[in-house]
Amino acid sequence: MELLSTTNLLALVLLLFIIPKIWEACWILVWRPLMLSRRFKKQGISGPKYKILYGNLREMKKMKKEANLCVLDPKSNNIFPRVFPHCHQWMSQYGETFLYWNGTKPTLYISDLELAKQILSSKFGFSIIPVKRPEVFILFGKGLSFIEGDDWVRHRRILNPAFSMDRLKAMTKPMVDCSLRMFEEWRKQSNGEVVMKMEMDKEFHRLTADVIATTAFGSSYAEGTELCRAQTELEEFYVTSLTNVFIPGTQYLPTPTNLQLWKLDNKVKDSIKKIIDARLKSKCKKNYGDDLLGDMLKAAKSHESERKMRIDEIIEECKNFYYSGQGTTSLLLIWTTMLLSLHQDWQEKLREEVFKECGKDKIPHSDTLSKLKLMNMVLMESLRLYGPVIKMTRDATQDMKVGNLEIPKGTSIFVPFLKMHSDKAIWGEDAEQFNPLRFENGISQAATNPNAFLAFSIGPRACIAKNFAMIQAKTVVTMILQRFRLSLSPEYKHTPVDNFNLFAQYGLPVMLQPLDSSSSQR
Repeated sequence: MELLSTTNLLALVLLLFIIPKIWEACWILVWRPLMLSRRFKKQGISGPKYKILYGNLREMKKMKKEANLCVLDPKSNNIFPRVFPHCHQWMSQYGETFLYWNGTKPTLYISDLELAKQILSSKFGFSIIPVKRPEVFILFGKGLSFIEGDDWVRHRRILNPAFSMDRLKAMTKPMVDCSLRMFEEWRKQSNGEVVMKMEMDKEFHRLTADVIATTAFGSSYAEGTELCRAQTELEEFYVTSLTNVFIPGTQYLPTPTNLQLWKLDNKVKDSIKKIIDARLKSKCKKNYGDDLLGDMLKAAKSHESERKMRIDEIIEECKNFYYSGQGTTSLLLIWTTMLLSLHQDWQEKLREEVFKECGKDKIPHSDTLSKLKLMNMVLMESLRLYGPVIKMTRDATQDMKVGNLEIPKGTSIFVPFLKMHSDKAIWGEDAEQFNPLRFENGISQAATNPNAFLAFSIGPRACIAKNFAMIQAKTVVTMILQRFRLSLSPEYKHTPVDNFNLFAQYGLPVMLQPLDSSSSQR
């Protein structure tokens, strides 16, 4: 009898433990999605039907796989249907604003510019971290792009001086030196050929890694390359994970994928620690140097809490800037080169401007680069049509009202920069055409709305390194145009793809023809 009572008691305890878990699972998997779908439907917002656990992930994965088999006409800038095929299809079915499901996560697609401005504004209280998947932080680091609140204010205050215009002007020379190293490698690879094919995506990836290693961290090309190689491997894992269901807690299990992620993460951190240790042991250890790493190391020694930064925070910021800064700038160079190779008339206009302001064989510097008006217009148009950052997401931290929309807590907001940058209502009937002259009177006059250009986001969280990226792009493109004529290789396939940022799926093979033998040897 006593044994039976004990057994019954254990069964009751077990039952009391299991029932809440079953109820919680039912709430997450069934009732909450149903409730939220009805709540949005009352506001006139619908979308693809929710499927238990997976949401619409399987549909998204299938559509992306099919879209990735399609090769576009290089003259077509209508890339949204290929890059975001699910959004393109659902927009045609459900309208400009619709609801879909990333697993059990409700996601609201919003392409209205005024609503987007409010959502991206920090005063509305939307969280910057809509996804808490571990791959995000392993790849990007818990740096300025993802931290919030007082930590974000503290980090931004510490990092701002590294991106002042005086500092950026001083970076032009090392940017030039890195570019000259790239040209020397090209000369060695040419084997005397007059016209050579170059995989520009790989070249720009290495170049921007070299520039960041040199200008921001004072490290060597080899150290920068080692770090970027490890982060590129991490990127592949992250992109693959985007269409997989994430089950909280699985990030702690020693699965083959997790083991590889941890290994690569340690490799990245070890590379950064080597760079930090080298700086701490260097002769400039009293002030640590006047670059990004130097500013952060000074903050590590600060006695003011609002200006102090821990070593682990420095490592995370290094990860963030290495990946984000290197990746986005290389993509800006890739797509600008593609457009100039395709539009020979604009390539010649830019070359004439470069020759006029910088000379045919002179090294560019900050003062001459600032005079390149056409160059700036071309880069802006490249960022509009093929901006590396093609979307941004936010999370509703509580029930919110934006415009006429009531957005429940926990809803993720998807803002499609790529679509908004080709909206004919904002940019005109030629919105899908390459027309740098639209920026002739500045960004605020290029569209019907002065805040329509979102390449670097807007508001207080706009990209801190946007001027760094622009100066680097101007420097590299200027030096290439001084030396080479560019044309697309017959092997080029126009296949923009969403790998978190806007990548060229099959790279960018370009034919380089030296303008003359002397400049090609320079």
